[in-house]
Amino acid sequence: MDYYIVIPAHNEEQYISYTLDSILKQSLLPKKVIIVNDNSSDDTEKIINSYCLKSEFFTKLNTTSTKEHMPGSKVINAFYKGLELLDNSYDFIVKLDADIILPENYFETIAYIFKTNPKVGIAGGFAYEETKDGKWLLNHPMNKDHVRGAFKAYSKTCFKAINGLKNAMGWDTVDELLAQYHGFEIYTKDQLQVKHLRPTGGAYNKKAKLLQGKAMRTLRYGFWITIIASLKMALKQKKSATFFHNLEGYRNAKKEKVPFLVSKEEGDFIRKLRWKNIKQKLF
Repeated sequence: MDYYIVIPAHNEEQYISYTLDSILKQSLLPKKVIIVNDNSSDDTEKIINSYCLKSEFFTKLNTTSTKEHMPGSKVINAFYKGLELLDNSYDFIVKLDADIILPENYFETIAYIFKTNPKVGIAGGFAYEETKDGKWLLNHPMNKDHVRGAFKAYSKTCFKAINGLKNAMGWDTVDELLAQYHGFEIYTKDQLQVKHLRPTGGAYNKKAKLLQGKAMRTLRYGFWITIIASLKMALKQKKSATFFHNLEGYRNAKKEKVPFLVSKEEGDFIRKLRWKNIKQKLF
């Protein structure tokens, strides 16, 4: 199967070589890799240039966006810049972060999943982060049927059905919800252990944290699902402030009448799916 990779990169000199090396070592190599150098002020571009000389499937694209590290908009803007350089001659497409190390059989396994089960729309492994004593432990704050945004693969039919990725906080949740709305399945494989070199969300400020509650509003969760989801998130992170940030973001979005990311019909489906999952876990 043919696949494309788009990698948004901003000041990734410390990690990006590990990511690109792990791509070069894949047992199933990509057809093309677009590395979007987004306003980097370090040696990220220099490193990208060296890899473009190593393999013809690497392509660099320079772009300029805000220096502020806000989840959602910055990375998706860069992703779409890279997407513009690609055609439709692929079987699946991958959005990849520039701070991960993939196992060598990662994309061969992903290709096998898509090839053998056409119902699968999104597939991926799990993120592991290194502890102070050098051990790599699973760090997965979401449900086990969730693929982290750092290494998401989409079948072409699913990617087209969900109309790509939403330019907003929560994009890597709404994509899975919309995939299920369109009849696709989410597939995760425990054996695909991805090393995540940088802790998630370390650079986010309070403004960014408020966007989580905003996302819940724009996904049409409704108040009570937002309450439950925020409590779960706060417990997972062991931060009570997360709960209150989410509610503040939700209220602000409602007050400001922020446009919804999904239609009423999609919202109805999302709420029913969320309540179904909540009931299954409770009972």
